[in-house]
Amino acid sequence: MKGTTHLAIGIAIGAVTAAQYPFSPKSTSLYLAVSAFSALSADLDGPSMLSSKISKLSRSLRNFLLWSGFIATSILIYQYFSLGVFYPEYTAASLALFMLGLLTSEGMLRNTLISGIGGGFIYAALLWQMPWLLGLGVFIAIAPWLKHRGMTHTVWAVIAWGLIGQGLEQQLQLPGMMTAATLGYLSHLIADTLTPSGVKWLYPIYKKPFKLP
Repeated sequence: MKGTTHLAIGIAIGAVTAAQYPFSPKSTSLYLAVSAFSALSADLDGPSMLSSKISKLSRSLRNFLLWSGFIATSILIYQYFSLGVFYPEYTAASLALFMLGLLTSEGMLRNTLISGIGGGFIYAALLWQMPWLLGLGVFIAIAPWLKHRGMTHTVWAVIAWGLIGQGLEQQLQLPGMMTAATLGYLSHLIADTLTPSGVKWLYPIYKKPFKLP
């Protein structure tokens, strides 16, 4: 399944989730960002369909995401060290943009950069005692080195991602965040189940892929 399709589904899930609660620009943007990122996160596991046969438009979008995330993150880091001002939500959003750009790349450098971001999340989680962020950091650090459509494309990964979403919901006191995260991730696996390769939902207990016509 194409990455653009996963992204569109994730955005749609975020929009539906946001519609269930009182509107505010901040909460709506968070629902959309979490569901969209969740819908693509299963493909953090090494080279994927996102990184093959990239069109000129897709390559431009990738470069835009990479540079936007990099510049925004750099500005936020500068503010933290020079002014002592830190914006955790904006920093996380900037890093998410950067990782979305990396999703369309491949190779050891790409995997190392993503793992480095995961390591940064782990450090921040230990520093600020955020269990959900620790789980996210571990996922991001490990996923790039896994076989594509392996452990990240299982029911176990959906459960783990749901727990991360639950922790984020409790942190932000924003109801529906767990739902947006879980449904976003789940949509990726369901969509991939519709492809000829299918998905090994119960891997490694049951190694045959499930497919739908």
